[in-house]
Amino acid sequence: MISAKQISKSYETPGETVEVLKDLKLELADGEAAAITGPSGCGKTTLLNLLGALDRPTSGSITIGDHDIASFSEDQATHFRNHSLGFVFQQHYLLPQLTVLENVLVPRLAGDWQESESDTRDRARDLLAKVGLDHRLTHLPWQLSGGEKLRTAVARALVNQPKLVLADEPTGSLDPASTDTIADLLLELNRDEKVTLLVVTHNQALAQRIGRTLQLRDGKLWSAVAE
Repeated sequence: MISAKQISKSYETPGETVEVLKDLKLELADGEAAAITGPSGCGKTTLLNLLGALDRPTSGSITIGDHDIASFSEDQATHFRNHSLGFVFQQHYLLPQLTVLENVLVPRLAGDWQESESDTRDRARDLLAKVGLDHRLTHLPWQLSGGEKLRTAVARALVNQPKLVLADEPTGSLDPASTDTIADLLLELNRDEKVTLLVVTHNQALAQRIGRTLQLRDGKLWSAVAE
């Protein structure tokens, strides 16, 4: 599913070049779940942005499925994100003027989808039922708890039936009990929806629940357990 090789990413600042990622390698199999941990500022979000075709590496190759995403044009990257990827962010980015159901439908309203409107709505409702929000369809984001907003974001990430879901600090603002609930949900969806799951987190408890854990330090990924 994911094959990243010799990935480097640097940024130019006044007077110096800041190298965030250095010859990084990552292999993730189809249907696998993995977590990436590391201290704040180590480059976790930078890596996720590269894997999500939101940014380009300074050097190296990134292959997801049959796609060399590092060579995409902007239009190709947009199409790929909309059709093949699901994103879950810590801030959720729910549109405040839209209901829960409408927020989940947003990714399906963009692009050249052939699915009928009724089928799309049925899938969104099914996903919201799966995440326990079938009683919140007409609520606005301000009426939801933090955990409910996150579950809405998870449903939105899955509505386009992605092959890969990328989650960036999804439980950063949640208490331990809610973190366990979200971990259960992500792993259940990984199993039932057959999606590949990559979670970036500083939460060691969440990382352990996900299973395979990699540490990002010194610009490279290292196994969190001895081989």
